[in-house]
Amino acid sequence: MRKMIENVVEKLLWESRFMIFIAVIASIIAAFILVLIGTYDILIVLKHSLHMFSSLEQFEEFHKEAVKHIVSAVDVYLISTVLLIFGLGLYELFISKIDAAEQNTRSSKILVVHTLDQLKEKLAKVIVMVLIVTFFKFAIEFHYEDIKSLIFLAVGVLAISLSIYFIHKGSETHEEASENKH
Repeated sequence: MRKMIENVVEKLLWESRFMIFIAVIASIIAAFILVLIGTYDILIVLKHSLHMFSSLEQFEEFHKEAVKHIVSAVDVYLISTVLLIFGLGLYELFISKIDAAEQNTRSSKILVVHTLDQLKEKLAKVIVMVLIVTFFKFAIEFHYEDIKSLIFLAVGVLAISLSIYFIHKGSETHEEASENKH
């Protein structure tokens, strides 16, 4: 009797992993909504581009707004990518392997996740890219009026460069360790 109860409890515990499916669906829906928002930003630029050559003043204003909207779209697309990787990674970790992703030879394996560490690493890379684009968005809108502002910009660019360097170095080290295991 005790063994039967234990088996039922363990089965219920194991099947409880399917509640993660709600997070998977929510992440995929959120990613889709963000893709729509980014696309809307691009459509705004396209709509306003029809009037950009009417005068020099119009062109300069369009240029500022176009860059802002395009960078915002890239930012939103990257966040959408984070949500997509997160949703599919959760599915692979808790529900089931995605056979179509494993067998697809035409695409990269960025959406294939086998461990929580792989999911964290992939998310971290995309999140750093989101932060870089966000920095860029604020940097192009900021008014540099004194040397202090330019020094802050330079320190920011240096910090971004170092983060990219260390992420790249970390990936090389991780890949070398994986190759040495096999």
